[in-house]
Amino acid sequence: MVQQSAIFNLQGLLSVFLLLICTCAYLRGLFPSIMDRNKKGALGIFWKCARIGERKSPYVAVCCFSMAFYILFCM
Repeated sequence: MVQQSAIFNLQGLLSVFLLLICTCAYLRGLFPSIMDRNKKGALGIFWKCARIGERKSPYVAVCCFSMAFYILFCM
């Protein structure tokens, strides 16, 4: 089987997005001033991911658990 990059592999892409959202939400909890001053521009992506992680945390948690279950038991 040929290895694919995360861009062309849906599971890899979803894993990267979930990890990005969770990491940004965690870092915003530790350093809120750094994340809040970068709301616009290229670094605004991280602020938006942190907001998604904070506001949609039950849904993000369900997605993380389902992804972990799939990786551990279905691959």
